[in-house]
This record gives sequence, structure tokens and C-alpha cells, in this order.
Amino acid sequence: MSSPVFPGAPTADPGAEAGAAVDAGADVDVSADVEALYRDGITARKGAFTPEWADRLGEDIALAFEEARRRPGGAVGRGPNRYYVEIHPEQIRGFVDLVDHPWVRSLCAAVLGPDYRIVEVGFDVPLAGAVDQPWHRDFPMPEETRRERRYTSLAFNVTTVDTTPDMGPFEIAPGTQWDDGPDFAHGMFPPKADRARYEQRAVRKFPQRGDISARSALTVHRGTTNHSERPRPVLVLGVDGPEATNGDRHDTAVTRAYWQTLSDRVRRHLDCPVVEALTPVTQKHTIEGLVMGDA
Repeated sequence: MSSPVFPGAPTADPGAEAGAAVDAGADVDVSADVEALYRDGITARKGAFTPEWADRLGEDIALAFEEARRRPGGAVGRGPNRYYVEIHPEQIRGFVDLVDHPWVRSLCAAVLGPDYRIVEVGFDVPLAGAVDQPWHRDFPMPEETRRERRYTSLAFNVTTVDTTPDMGPFEIAPGTQWDDGPDFAHGMFPPKADRARYEQRAVRKFPQRGDISARSALTVHRGTTNHSERPRPVLVLGVDGPEATNGDRHDTAVTRAYWQTLSDRVRRHLDCPVVEALTPVTQKHTIEGLVMGDA
């Protein structure tokens, strides 16, 4: 096992932690999840991990967040009191538990094909005082989705806290992954004139520790106001199919020592350079417009 990546960083465990996963073993039937993804743009696996596993994830994210905020470019704003940080896989002790979870593997293969690629590991942190974001999608609609109505990527989210109504829960407008038009600013922000439509369709999500959600990042969504005094950290795992190019916006890497601990099944889906030593990530995945909040 390699030494800690940054001072004080956790020692990553490349194998599944004892008691971490509630599901284990072979691939699982995800047909209902695929149907939900294409209908609503989002699905979830409740209780995929134990709360204790999520607590360890929260510890690792808190450490990475503290380190990132101490250096220029370490954390990027996603609106007032709201941040995004990209990290390397071995900064998270449960990385292999997550990417090798049967539900995650099965859903990626069913939606994106057997050659899916893990291209992003990061986290969002809405702090106390975070405000409503504008309705948005995370990137413009790919041509494959526009022409063929199929997904070329998925975003998985894992909460590190039990979400309550006052914590600024994630809000999504089901079925809006297919919305398209030249009036979407930057291909991501629907016109303000359509705001009422999204608010009428909006569903707030209250995931609990151990839950995993999967969505199309094209489904129009937003973070809401955090009225509490507590942060609401959420891990983000980005996965591309063969045609997608989201990996171009990310700088995930692994050390050679860590790579050697991974199974072939994990390696074949991990699309990143293998290096002798890691360099802290300078954030470049900004989403224009979110830094101002929902004016």
C-alpha cells in the first residue's frame, strides 16, 4: 500500500471493508432501475452500504475538503457557500467498495455497455447558508442523446449524512433529461421563463447514509437553500460510455502502488493515468452561472 497522498490523508483500503456492503457477490437485476433512469432520469439503491461505511466516507471527504480549501484552485464555487472538489480515488477508503458494488457495476454495464469508464471522483459540499441554485444540467446534451435518446454517461451520488428538509436537499425535475432547445444558455441552463414548469415537476430527495443514487446529469436539477447549520457533503462518481468525453474535464489519477492492489475487474474501468506520485487536483470542472446562485 502506498503512503498517504497528502499530509494526514487516510490510508486507502483497496479491498472491501468488513461489513461495508449490504449487497455482495454477483451482478444484480437492474432492469427496473434502467426503466426508471430512462423515464425519470434518476434511480437509487437504498441501503447499499452500512451507515458506518458512509461515516468513514464522510471522514475522508472532510479531510480532503479541509486540504483543498487551503490551496488555490483546490475547491471551486458552485454558488454562495457551496463547493465542488475533485479528488483522486485513493483519497477515499471505500472507493473500491463503491465502484465494485454489484448494483453500480450492473447499472453501468446495462446503460453504458461493458466498456464503461470511471472518469470522475469528487464531492459537493453545500454549507450552512448555501442558496437555491438555478435549474441546470451538468453539461450540454450529447448528440447521441439528442438523436438516439440514449445515455452516454451516468452520475452516482452517495450522501455522507442523513438528509433532512432543512439541509438544502437536492431537487430534480423528473423526465427533463430530454428537454432540449437553442434557448438553453450554454446548453445547460433552461430559460427563466420555464422556471414554473421545473418547480411543478420538482422532487426533493432525502437520501440516508448508505444509499446510492444514479442519474443522468442531463436531468434538470438544483441544490436548494441550506437552512441548517450543518454541511451536506455528497460524493460524486462520474462514469462515461465509450463515446462520452467528460473525462477531458477531470484529472483523476492513481499511484502505481495503488494500481497494483486493484483487481482486473476494477482496473479495466478506471480511465486515468498511473503515476509515481499524485499531484493535488486543481479544479477545472466549473459550471458557468452557478457561482451567482439563483438570482
